[in-house]
Amino acid sequence: MPDSILVLGSGPIRIGQGIEFDYSCVHCVWALNEMGYRAMIINNNPETVSTDFDTADGLFFEPVTLDDVVSVVKAANVIGVVCQFGGQTAINLADDLSNAGVKVLGTQPQAIALAEDRDQFDALLTELGIKKPKGRAVRSLDEAQQVAAEVGFPVLVRPSFVLGGRAMEICFDSEQLDHFFVEAAEANPGQPVLVDEYVLGDEAEVDVISDGHDTLVPGVMEHIERAGVHSGDSMAVYPPVTLSPKVQAEMVDAACKIARKLDVRGLMNIQFVIRDEEVYVLEVNPRASRTVPYLSKVTGVPMVKLATLCMMGKRLKDLGYSSGLWLPGQPGAVVPLGRIIETVLQKPAPFYAVKAPVFSFQKLSKVEPSLGPEMKSTGEILGIDFTFEAALYKALVASHITFKSQGYVVLTLDDRDKPFAAEIGREFRAHGIPLAATKGTHEALATAGIESHLVSKVQGSGENLIDLIRGGQCRLMVNTPTHGKSSTLEAKLIRRTCIETGIACLTSVDTARALAKALPIYSNPELATCLPFNEYLSGHSK
Repeated sequence: MPDSILVLGSGPIRIGQGIEFDYSCVHCVWALNEMGYRAMIINNNPETVSTDFDTADGLFFEPVTLDDVVSVVKAANVIGVVCQFGGQTAINLADDLSNAGVKVLGTQPQAIALAEDRDQFDALLTELGIKKPKGRAVRSLDEAQQVAAEVGFPVLVRPSFVLGGRAMEICFDSEQLDHFFVEAAEANPGQPVLVDEYVLGDEAEVDVISDGHDTLVPGVMEHIERAGVHSGDSMAVYPPVTLSPKVQAEMVDAACKIARKLDVRGLMNIQFVIRDEEVYVLEVNPRASRTVPYLSKVTGVPMVKLATLCMMGKRLKDLGYSSGLWLPGQPGAVVPLGRIIETVLQKPAPFYAVKAPVFSFQKLSKVEPSLGPEMKSTGEILGIDFTFEAALYKALVASHITFKSQGYVVLTLDDRDKPFAAEIGREFRAHGIPLAATKGTHEALATAGIESHLVSKVQGSGENLIDLIRGGQCRLMVNTPTHGKSSTLEAKLIRRTCIETGIACLTSVDTARALAKALPIYSNPELATCLPFNEYLSGHSK
């Protein structure tokens, strides 16, 4: 009988951990079967493909906990377990399983712990000469306030070893830090809380496959929303639109250095923030990420299969790959580190693919719909076309961001976002769409010579936003929350009224700026193409 291997699932689907990890587990099982192993799964979610009766050679419908996994390992006589495809639930068990005498396949527990431990990982980045936001792990409120005093507000506060940005918050003053530190500490008792400088810049990420020697980067994904919106709630475009070739080369170089230093065998995800052409590493996840299915589809790289083969000892060079960046639309072409800048400059992308989040705010009635560091989306969709604007249009429409046929586009922006009011307003007016705005935003538009209808928020004399929405005079709402304060009852009422009446409500100014770029396609949808998926990948032109 062939050797048996146990793949750890992600447990019940919840916000922050869903079917993307189930996808990875299933593809891992298939790859193990092709290699001649008997692949089994432990997972206790009846609504996933991994727990279908015919997916794996054996199914243990048990919770993904230490005691249950160890019991299954003993009962099934497996030679090892796979932790890196079941999300944070599975990867958190790696160290304890190893201590219990269970063989962990792929990236080893000490490397996983090194990536998760803030002090050790900071030392590793310093050794490699890779920048990171200032900050450190703390265990008390006094330490947190000390870090904030050192790096300056705002700071990003988050618990360690959690997924989906749970209990993560941007704090703009000491009072907020007092409140949110307690929440972060309670989210994962006994573990340190991370307090970092909040770097406002462009966010991007990479998924990499490594065999411990060579590292393949299937693609760089640029987030449309800037840092501060959870990666699961932000829109992402592949290949990047605004990131310079130099920045992309630095990201790939950093990913390869980190993978080699950690001796990664399989998948790894790295989140970056870019400010003034400087690249900073936000975090490293030594496991599959939620972008793996998306990136696998749009690049044609079988990421989970390759990662599984590397995990079992195969080398990328023997599988037809090498270290470097995968070139979109050019199957088999991997650009080595030394040639990334010139290649990105010379070869325009044959297509653009935009990943957009999908939310369930209509069903989750008590959830505040404004976006931030904690993940709130319940799904995602993909828009692909030969131009960025057309791909963006498809993604926005598929995620239910559409216009009503009549009424105003209403702008009510936080003071920090008002500098973008003119840019957004000018695009809408150029397409003949009337604007309405609250006092501060109305003044910002007027200063730029852009006409808008003045309305009050909820209280005050004259027509207010609620009247406008319920009266059918609002076709789209752009309402960015006030930074540094809890959302006011007025703001929550405005956003909730939009949801109840089916009005698309954007709470990130970056999403609104992206939508403005797609307005020509909204006006003339025939500018977008409709072709079989493979024709986009091959660069087939309209």
